Amino acid sequence: MMFTIATIAIFMSPDVVHGRTSIFSPQATPAHLIYGLSTLVLSFTLGIFLVVGGLLLYSLIRFRHRPSETDATREPAQIYGSTQIELSWTVVPVLIVFMLFLATARIIYSTERATKPSSALDVVVIGHQFWWEYRYPKLGIVTANELHIPVSDPKRPMPTYLTMSSADTNHNFWIPQLAGKMDVIPNKVNTMWIDPATPGLYLGQCAQYCGTQHAKMLLRVYADTPDEFATWVSHQQQPGVQSSTVTEGRSVLEHNACISCHTITGTVATGRFGPDLTHLASRETIASGAVPNTEANIRKFVDDPAHFKPGALMPPMHLNNHDLDAVTAYLMTLK
Repeated sequence: MMFTIATIAIFMSPDVVHGRTSIFSPQATPAHLIYGLSTLVLSFTLGIFLVVGGLLLYSLIRFRHRPSETDATREPAQIYGSTQIELSWTVVPVLIVFMLFLATARIIYSTERATKPSSALDVVVIGHQFWWEYRYPKLGIVTANELHIPVSDPKRPMPTYLTMSSADTNHNFWIPQLAGKMDVIPNKVNTMWIDPATPGLYLGQCAQYCGTQHAKMLLRVYADTPDEFATWVSHQQQPGVQSSTVTEGRSVLEHNACISCHTITGTVATGRFGPDLTHLASRETIASGAVPNTEANIRKFVDDPAHFKPGALMPPMHLNNHDLDAVTAYLMTLK
C-alpha cells in the first residue's frame, strides 16, 4: 500500500499520542488481526536486524586494524565456496518470507471471507474531491463526512459493511483503529467491514493522494451505543428543522447555484454534486473535518471555500454581506 504524505501527516498528528490514529491501539476485529500480523512482522524484522547488526559489529571489532599489525598480516584469511554459509543465507530468508506470506494470507482470508450476519448495517461510501458521502440504503439516510455506526457486541454482533466507490479520482479509506486501508476507485466497488466494541470517535484519513486538498480529506467515525444510534437514525430520517424566522436566507439559497449541487430535504435543492445539507448544523465539523462547525466558519466557507480548502471544487458564491448573513443564519437552523 502506498505510504503517502497523508500517512506521514497522520502519524505526526497530536491524536497519535493518544492512540486515536494508531494501528497499535486496535478497537475492531480487522484492526486486531492487523495488529497481530504487524507484531509478528516487526518481531521477525527486529530479530533479523539484531542478527545482521550483531554480525556487522562483531566483524568491525574483531577484524579492526591494530597498530601492531603489519601490512602482511592485516587481511584475514579468505574463505571461498562455503556451501553451508550460502545455504543458510538462501534457505533461511526463503523460509521467513514463506512463513510471513502464509500469516498474511490467513489474515486476508479471515477478513475478506468473514460471514456477513443478517444484523449487519450496510453503508455506501462515495469518495469525492475532497469529502466523503455516506448513504444508508436500508434506512433512507444520506449524510456527509461524519459516519455514524452502532457498536458491535461480541455476543450479538452488528458489524458495519462499507461498500465503497469514487465519483472522481482514486481515494483510500483508512481508520487505523478499526481496519486497514481500502482503495476507493472510480467504476469499481470495494468492500470492507468494521465492528468497534467501544463507543467513541475514531479518526482517519484519505490515504491515497487525490489532489490539492488530499491532506484535508479527513475521516470521522462515531461508534454509538444502540440507543444513541437509534436516536441519530430517527433524527436523520426527519426533514431538517428550518426556522420560519430565516425564510429570507432560504430564499437566497434557492435562487442561487447552491441548489444545483446540494440537497436540502423539503426544499427545491436536490443537487448531488456536493454534500447533503439537510442536517448540516447537527454535524461537529465542516469541510470534511477540516474546521469546527461554527456560524463564523460556515459564513467564511460559503463566501469563499478556498479560505479553508484551496482547490476545493465549490466556487465562491460572491454574495453581498446581507445575503451572506441570511444564508448563514438559515444553514445554522438545519439541525
